[in-house]
Amino acid sequence: MTDAQTSTNSSGKALFAAEFPGRRLRTRLRRAGPGTWTAIGALPVAVALWLFSLRDVRLDRMSDLGLLQVLPVTFWTALVVLTIGFCLAASDRRTPNGLFAAYVIALIAIIHATPSLLYPELRYAWAWKHVAVVDAMIRHNGQVPDAGGFDIYNQWPGFFQFNALLIKAAGLESPLGYAMWAQPLTNLLLIGPLVLIYRSITNNRRLVWGAVWIYYSCSWVAQDYFAPQAFAFLLFICVIALVVRQLPTSPRPNPDAARRGWPPARLILVLIIEAAIISSHPLTPMMLISALLLLSFPRRNRRVTLPALAGAIALTLIWDLTVARSYMSDHLGTLVSSLARPDANLWSGVSRLSDAASSQVVVAWIERGLTGSVFLLAAFAFAVRPWIRRTPLPLLVLAPLLPGLANAYGGEMVFRSYLFALPAAAFLVAALLFPPGGRMPVAMPVVGVLLLAMIGGLVFGYYGKEDENHFTAQEAAAARFVTTETPAGSLIISVTFAAPGIEMRYDRHENLQMVDRNLETRRLLVKDPLTGLDPLLAVAQGRPVYIVLNRAQEAAVYLNGDMPADFMRRLNSALAKAPDFTPVYRNEDAVVYRFDGTTEG
Repeated sequence: MTDAQTSTNSSGKALFAAEFPGRRLRTRLRRAGPGTWTAIGALPVAVALWLFSLRDVRLDRMSDLGLLQVLPVTFWTALVVLTIGFCLAASDRRTPNGLFAAYVIALIAIIHATPSLLYPELRYAWAWKHVAVVDAMIRHNGQVPDAGGFDIYNQWPGFFQFNALLIKAAGLESPLGYAMWAQPLTNLLLIGPLVLIYRSITNNRRLVWGAVWIYYSCSWVAQDYFAPQAFAFLLFICVIALVVRQLPTSPRPNPDAARRGWPPARLILVLIIEAAIISSHPLTPMMLISALLLLSFPRRNRRVTLPALAGAIALTLIWDLTVARSYMSDHLGTLVSSLARPDANLWSGVSRLSDAASSQVVVAWIERGLTGSVFLLAAFAFAVRPWIRRTPLPLLVLAPLLPGLANAYGGEMVFRSYLFALPAAAFLVAALLFPPGGRMPVAMPVVGVLLLAMIGGLVFGYYGKEDENHFTAQEAAAARFVTTETPAGSLIISVTFAAPGIEMRYDRHENLQMVDRNLETRRLLVKDPLTGLDPLLAVAQGRPVYIVLNRAQEAAVYLNGDMPADFMRRLNSALAKAPDFTPVYRNEDAVVYRFDGTTEG
């Protein structure tokens, strides 16, 4: 057969597949083996078990280990059945993409939609803060009032401006409704760019979807909630997907396209996404520049990577020297000094366990064990799968370490580095467990055990702190009272940040958290809560003062060790007995005290 005939036949097959996708799927199903058919039957069973399990969850019984203690056996059975079904699907080379995608979507639903379905209020105190920023931006015609340090959001407003426009276009009053579903939605949207990255490396369906499954099984860092980081990370993966797709390393590289570099329209799209990243989050542009820089090391990549890298550097410099100039100038000394301590930057958040509850020490070590295992398996795959070394993915695993060595990022850098390295590391691990072609080098039961162990580590990291991350309707009601029913200019004091909505209308009030005060004040609070309150009350300078205590703050104090475990109880008891404090709002999960005494400014 001539090359022309081969090309014609291939084009005909492609046209047939495009015009008759349903017929192609039916053909594949007819050819499917017993593994695929068993997987088809296991999927609805797993989903049904999951939905059935949600009926029996008692959130009021949460304690040290959060959701892990209250999810019933049927929930865990659903995850086991789902994982076994995925392994059965992967054992059959004829399993269609649609079935793999359905399994991944089911995994996302079980892990990420469970809190959205169970919780009556938005999860995470930081998500509430971001809702408050969007609300302020809408009320002030696109500007964030400079109160309580919130001016930083004027310097990276992209995420908030996008949500403000979305709310206005949809006729909504607040992002609260859809913010509750940010985590499952963000993870669903990530499927597309992840698959694009992996299919740029291989056409093997088992390997592609195995990598996707491993990514979602190991992504415990929980940076997928309603936040600029989640938005910027999604866009980061989109840029990497477009760049990797354009590199001359695909399964069927096009030498002409590699020599020409970028089609103009696609490069413009990359630059637009880069601009959205740079306007939304300060860390993600550094991760993007690092990734594009390392991808530029192989000479064959440079026609693709250098234009994207130049655009990212130029846009970041322009933004930092204009819109974010005040922040950058105020923190330039800190940024420069951090360059001299790379090891401390990367590991600054790893050792802070001395004051945490014993349960959280266990959770932290499980998280670290999962993180270390992913990197070890990725390194082993690099050693035993020589073809991986010719792909851009090892460079993408290493790239997040460069910003990690340059800045501690509030003690979170090691975890952020893991987050940005995980998409590439997941593929390397999948190449070890689900290699293309031939028979599986590892028995499928062993693969299943490894995948279950990954999910086990994930749920500890993702659900282990839910006692402080979830909020009841009563807690939200108390915060709503203190932010809407108190006089403008009031000082609102809480023990920790775990009070849902306490920063709503933050430009109308001032907020203080006890755990953020200096060491001397916190020691005084521990010794005598009422005496320790004097420095905080003095900040009011005659303005009304309200103190908010709620269940999640008590959980946060205990889990994180910011204060002694009995501090909240002692504080509440002291306030209830003190003549200068009056309870003005109370329900079963929260209480608000008004200070009726006088202080000297």
